[in-house]
Amino acid sequence: MRRVAVLGATGSIGGSTLDVIARHPEQFRASVLTANHRVEALVELCVRHRPDLAVVADPAHERELARRLADAGVHCEVASGPAALVAAASGELCDTVVAAIVGAAGLESTLAAAHAGKRLLLANKESIVMAGPLLLQAMARGGGALIPVDSEHNALFQCLPGGRPELARSGVRRLILTASGGPFRGRSRAELAHVTPDQACKHPNWVMGRKISVDSATLMNKGLEVIEAHHLFGAPIEAIDVVVHPQSLIHSMVEYVDGSVLAQLGNPDMRTAIAHALAWPERVESGVSPLDLAACAPLQFEAPDLATFRCLALAFQALRAGGDAPAVLSAANEVAVEAFLAGTLAFLSIADVVEAVLAELPAQAVVDIPTLLERDRAAREAARRVLRRAC
Repeated sequence: MRRVAVLGATGSIGGSTLDVIARHPEQFRASVLTANHRVEALVELCVRHRPDLAVVADPAHERELARRLADAGVHCEVASGPAALVAAASGELCDTVVAAIVGAAGLESTLAAAHAGKRLLLANKESIVMAGPLLLQAMARGGGALIPVDSEHNALFQCLPGGRPELARSGVRRLILTASGGPFRGRSRAELAHVTPDQACKHPNWVMGRKISVDSATLMNKGLEVIEAHHLFGAPIEAIDVVVHPQSLIHSMVEYVDGSVLAQLGNPDMRTAIAHALAWPERVESGVSPLDLAACAPLQFEAPDLATFRCLALAFQALRAGGDAPAVLSAANEVAVEAFLAGTLAFLSIADVVEAVLAELPAQAVVDIPTLLERDRAAREAARRVLRRAC
């Protein structure tokens, strides 16, 4: 039986993971559950799944978590803080880690799981965007398996022989990431001048958290996925393409030099990728309804509009710059999206903030985690300065 630590259990990926786990109690057990500060939601999950350890990232909530668990009759260890997250990801209570903490906050626990040789199911794209070389080094040292959970990268994993081969030796010409285009596909810049956070978070196909929903609306999410694909599959930038596919039924494709294109299809439900990653190399039922191709609308494809959705172009720019430019991009984007969701920044200005920070902080070599975290801090502060000047 696999003992699974779900880091970010109260989020959308965490919820989908726990749904799959509950369908296969003979194969999987949620042994560790963590949350940022949503104590009530974490307690409800602990009542349902009975983990050995519950961790809340904010130490101010540890006492409340312990009290609520005791009142609910749940007997498990309780811990809090960043060090507890690292210990949970690397400790003996789990052999599999689902890294689903959003943003840079998930970096250290993800790397800890890699160093410890865990089977790492990666849903925290910021970890590999910020620290791709360091994460891959940690995986090599730890000897564990890295399986992507993002639907696009999981699709590529399924379409590539062995998951992460040497692309040239495998005859791979291109990795093709599909993008839904988000809620504003086809809109002009003028039409996007006054969109609201609620409009940006209404994704046409996927149910996601608010931050990732905004990233999907700006196409920054696809840009981060391009950077992620570069590291995960050792693909040069010129071998990675993005195509807009509004139906979200083809999750990604791999083109080979003989003209073959392999695609992974399925209904837009994260449980498919999660079930694949949990059970790999086996297959288990995920709870996702079968794809009825005869009932599907015609499949559409179009090139992304990089002039309107500039965040995707900025992500390619950061990848070309190399070093820690992707980390700077990710940090600046997080601050800009927070401001947009708070109603203090216009939707189109998210890209302006990111562009300004990239210009202010030229790329430096990726050395170690403390240096990266300092650059992350510097990028966030630079983004806040840009925001103050804009107000």
